[in-house]
Amino acid sequence: MGIDDKLGHKTEELKGKAKEGTGRATGDERLEAEGKGDQSSSKVKQGADKLKDAAKDVKDGLTK
Repeated sequence: MGIDDKLGHKTEELKGKAKEGTGRATGDERLEAEGKGDQSSSKVKQGADKLKDAAKDVKDGLTK
């Protein structure tokens, strides 16, 4: 898993937090919900990154 992907997923999470906060501050429920959705999507992607890294570690351990 590339560092660019991981950084992009973390950036997506932070943008989601910003959207959620802006939506909450302005009373825009749609923007707030969109921000929460972005955060959830990002967390799923980050979880997949961790799973891929763990699988690679196992594979590397078996081939040594």
